[in-house]
Amino acid sequence: MSVLIAPSMLSSDFARLADELKAIERAGADWIHLDVMDGHFVPNITFGPPVIKAMRPHTDLVFDVHLMIAPADPYLEAFAEAGADVISVHAEAGVHLDRTLQAIRALGRKAGVVLNPSTPETVLTYVLDRIDLILLMTVNPGFGGQAFIPAVADKVRRVKAMIGDRPIRIEIDGGVTPETAPLVVAAGADVLVAGSAVFKGGTEADYRANIAAIRAAVDR
Repeated sequence: MSVLIAPSMLSSDFARLADELKAIERAGADWIHLDVMDGHFVPNITFGPPVIKAMRPHTDLVFDVHLMIAPADPYLEAFAEAGADVISVHAEAGVHLDRTLQAIRALGRKAGVVLNPSTPETVLTYVLDRIDLILLMTVNPGFGGQAFIPAVADKVRRVKAMIGDRPIRIEIDGGVTPETAPLVVAAGADVLVAGSAVFKGGTEADYRANIAAIRAAVDR
C-alpha cells in the first residue's frame, strides 16, 4: 500500500479551519487527521462532533478521527454522523474492544485501534478481523509537538508481522518528521500523521513544501 500523509488539524489555526483544510488538501494531503480529546482519558480538550460536522463540507478527503476519549461507545454514532470516515479508539477506552469495533463497522465506518507507547500489541490478537487500521502512538497522547519515541519502530515490525496478508493499514502518530518518517515506513507503517511538521510556517506554500519533504524522505 502507498504511504499516506494525514496532517493533524490539532496543529492548524483553529480560527481558520475551513481555509486550513482547503490549503492542506491543495498542498498534497491524503487524509485529514482529527484528534478528539476529552480532558479525562488524556490531559487536554480539543473538539467534538459539531466542529467535525462544520469542517466536513470543506474537503472531500478522508476524515481520520482519533478518539482520545473514554468511554468511546456512547459517542460513536455522533462522530459517524458528523462525517468521520475512519474512527479509531484506544484499546483502554472501553471494556469490550470487540463490541466497540463491531459498532463502528455497523455504522458503515472503518474501524481502528490505537496503541499507546506502553500498550502491548497483544491486545490486537483476537480482533484483527474487525480492524481496518492500527494506530501506533510514538508519543504519549494528549499534546502535539512531542518528541518521537524510537522504540515504537520495533513495535511496528511486530504489528506488521501479526497482520500478515490482511488489508490493515498501520498508522503512526507523534513526532513524525522527514527524519523519523523513513524509520517507521521501513518497519511497515503506511499512514503518517504529522502536525507541527506539516503546519510549520503557516502558509499553503509552507504546507506543500513540508509534505513534499516528508514524502521525499520516505522515497529515499
